[in-house]
Amino acid sequence: MYLNKVQLYGNLTRDPELKALPSGQQVANFAIATNRTFKNKEGAKQEQTEFHNVVAFGRTAEVIG
Repeated sequence: MYLNKVQLYGNLTRDPELKALPSGQQVANFAIATNRTFKNKEGAKQEQTEFHNVVAFGRTAEVIG
């Protein structure tokens, strides 16, 4: 089994939505906005915001909810 792990530090853009699958397993959906600051080719400072949609299942979804 392969395991992917990601740590995102950002701002919650909407409240988590907690739902249940027909099997009874919990699913949580939410979004996070992250910012990064960098210098472009001309040396000017720029800020970029990225939005990440996240889906969690099982016990993790229950904790998020």
